Amino acid sequence: MTRVDELIAQMTLEEKIAQLYGVWVGASDEGGDVAPHQHDLDDAVDLDEILPSGLGQLTRPFGTKPVDAATAALSLARTQERIRAASRFGIPAVAHEECLAGFAAWGATAYPVPLSWAATFDPDLIEEMGRRIGDDLRSVGVHQGLAPVLDVVRDARWGRVEETLGEDPHLVATVGTAYVRGVEGAGVVATLKHFVGYSASRGGRNLAPVSIGQRELNDVLLPPFEMAVRDSGVRSVMNAYTDLDGVPSAADRSLLTGLLRETWGFEGTVVADYFSVAFLRLLHGTAETWSDAAAQALEAGIDVELPTVKTFGEPLRRAVEEGAVDVALIDTALRRVLAQKDDLGLLDPDWSAVPPALAGADLSDPDALRGTVDLDPPENRALAARIAEQAVVLVRNDGMLPFTAPRSIAVIGPNADDPYAMLGCYSFPAHVVSQHPGVDIGIRIPTLLEALRAEFPDAHIAHALGTSVDGGERDGFADAVELAAAADVVVVAVGDRAGLFGRGTSGEGCDAETLDLPGAQQALVDAVLDTGTPTVLTLLAGRPYALGRAVAEAGGIVQAFFAGEEGGPAIAGVLSGRVNPVGRLPVSIPAGSGSQPTTYLAAPLARRSDVSNVDPTAAFPFGHGLSYGAFAWSELDSDTPSLVTDGSVSVVLTVTNTGERAGADVVQLYLHDPVAEVARPVQKLIGYARVELAPGEAADVRFDVPADLFAYTGRDLQRIVDAGEVVLSAGRSSGDLVSAVALRVEGERRVVDHTRALRPGVRVGEIAARV
Repeated sequence: MTRVDELIAQMTLEEKIAQLYGVWVGASDEGGDVAPHQHDLDDAVDLDEILPSGLGQLTRPFGTKPVDAATAALSLARTQERIRAASRFGIPAVAHEECLAGFAAWGATAYPVPLSWAATFDPDLIEEMGRRIGDDLRSVGVHQGLAPVLDVVRDARWGRVEETLGEDPHLVATVGTAYVRGVEGAGVVATLKHFVGYSASRGGRNLAPVSIGQRELNDVLLPPFEMAVRDSGVRSVMNAYTDLDGVPSAADRSLLTGLLRETWGFEGTVVADYFSVAFLRLLHGTAETWSDAAAQALEAGIDVELPTVKTFGEPLRRAVEEGAVDVALIDTALRRVLAQKDDLGLLDPDWSAVPPALAGADLSDPDALRGTVDLDPPENRALAARIAEQAVVLVRNDGMLPFTAPRSIAVIGPNADDPYAMLGCYSFPAHVVSQHPGVDIGIRIPTLLEALRAEFPDAHIAHALGTSVDGGERDGFADAVELAAAADVVVVAVGDRAGLFGRGTSGEGCDAETLDLPGAQQALVDAVLDTGTPTVLTLLAGRPYALGRAVAEAGGIVQAFFAGEEGGPAIAGVLSGRVNPVGRLPVSIPAGSGSQPTTYLAAPLARRSDVSNVDPTAAFPFGHGLSYGAFAWSELDSDTPSLVTDGSVSVVLTVTNTGERAGADVVQLYLHDPVAEVARPVQKLIGYARVELAPGEAADVRFDVPADLFAYTGRDLQRIVDAGEVVLSAGRSSGDLVSAVALRVEGERRVVDHTRALRPGVRVGEIAARV
């Protein structure tokens, strides 16, 4: 009998149930909500009463209030000792934290948001970041991180777009899987979320119903989770808040058990998104009582109720005693929870509550510990800077960029001199510090204005606010226009303010009715353009926006998706030319503000047509991005004109840096299936390669493409590869396909399953000699 089985055999019902929930100490303290219905459902918990039975998880010991890292680490260690001493088996709790854009703790590094990770098209870089975040979590005693978000964007009005990795499932899958490998490589449990469908909510509204078909679910929303489960070593999954065709994900056994566990073979824990078990009664109306909600979630496959106990405590105990829940269900969840704790070393008799960051320190004097743990060391900041630099997208350039020693620069707009303009809603400053007036932001975040002054020390730089992000004020336009008219060049910094539940223009619960820039920002941009001064429009935002006249009239457009603590210097570096931009759009920039929901993954009827006056064509498509260099591509070539339905093909092209400076190009491989059983997207990304070259250098880029990547969900809802023509195209974006090869797929219609190939082999060949 294993150690886990021995424990289960000895446990009382109360001790078993106690391992299946967390508690959130301090969630009711003064400050705004950071989770839906936080203060409605956060019942007071008497630790002295519950701890003798044990405890499954501790919720956000660092991420609830601004607390010094060393002080918080000591507090967590003492809490763990209290948990061990109070319970019969002395099992510590799993401590979990948010880590969507870095460890969500006061003073920790604020990395760019996931939408920026995706803009790098560089999974290796994001894996490096994941490992560093995991190391920081583990150093202070945290065992589990609640990231990444693998939801595929279906409607850019949704407030949580900033938390995603974009609108393409392959990009989401590959970058998200890399992040998980990094976190798990540090020994910390990563958590895939939100399983599944959350991003397809009606109207782009947070926590609204989802009414997609099985085909969209199979071919768009599930593949990122499938790749991560197969390839990353992930040990936890979190359910989505939403209902899918009327069935809440928290009560959907077909998803949480049938697909996730029985088909894909996932063996880790499924944790509830905050309060989602209680929402079965409170919001979905599928449970009559708290006991009923607990029973539905447990039956579906949720192992742990988070963030605090509401239904898995006394209501679940009553349900077992009344015969409504079989104790075998509790044992099943408990076995997974304890197996994970065993894997983390929490069942070892010599486990120490003192985390690595406090090892060897004198723990008797908490005041002396203050300031001794640095969660934003130079190595972190350097990595944050690298990611920010690679994530900035040069969207448009009529030749005015990079700047050539301007004598005067007018910096206009609400996001020019605000450090929060660099941060997403799950950064600790935006998430927590903003709810504690007077508390220092905790880290150094140069604003864009500060960064421009450092980047252009010889230029006269003047700033005018113009308007706020969403207030609609226009009384500052005159000053802004006067500055712009007198300057050599103008930088207009507009976009979003991250927040939660309506406290911002982007973030959880901050959905948009249209994709017009919030407030009077578009009018400000237009007023500056009217001056005729060469203008660069700089977006510091959490989603793409329609940009009106600027699409054609701005001398340059630079898109940065909440680029983190080093975002200001990264953007300034792109404007000066110190940084050669390499970012690519992970979401399309729309031409009009009312075209949602739309995506580049569009079947023919979803594209521009002669029978509708609404044109959904993007102003700048998925995958688009410019640089200051020049790259020439050879024609795409294949090693065979045909393949069978279980075969493969290799395609290759040569990329040559024909410019005068080193840089990187991104080769994107798209699939077009002209005739299929069902309507398919006209283009679909199936692979990409980031190629770094010095001037005059060249490299072969080869994709080894299994026919499995041509698979789709057919009319009978089976995933199939069928015979016929397919076209593989090499593109600089989904709207700029440079060359293509047509292939004939031959043989019998083949059904494929979860063991199919999920990505091509990608090889960047030896760099040729300089020419």
